[in-house]
Amino acid sequence: MSDKILLQPITPEQTYPLRHSVLWPDKPLDYVKVENDDEGHHFGAFLNDELVAVISLFVNGKDSRFRKFAARPDCQRRGIGTLLLNHAIAEATRLGATTLWCDARLDAADFYSRFSMEAVSDVFYKGPIAYAKFSRSLVH
Repeated sequence: MSDKILLQPITPEQTYPLRHSVLWPDKPLDYVKVENDDEGHHFGAFLNDELVAVISLFVNGKDSRFRKFAARPDCQRRGIGTLLLNHAIAEATRLGATTLWCDARLDAADFYSRFSMEAVSDVFYKGPIAYAKFSRSLVH
């Protein structure tokens, strides 16, 4: 990919438009806000200076969780999400976390398995969308 991709910290508010348009376009904007967003570490992937993917990382002691991971549809399957998730994994490790988890849509299970994440829960639903909790160790 010859396009310039820049990963950098962003504000929670900067994540909201992509969270909304990619993950829950049929819900009100407030649906994509997380009550502890102000405690998270939010990262954006900028392609040619345009925000095209976001992820929010929450670290609580040794436990870390990422939420609201979203990439613009025209930017998916181009390696941008991989860069962003690897960045979040490195940041969680840097902050002392030993585990990383997320509630993942099952249609993304293959993507998460490439990061050594495995389903560790039964399937559950948010509306009509099937999810499972995926987790991995950050200790080598």
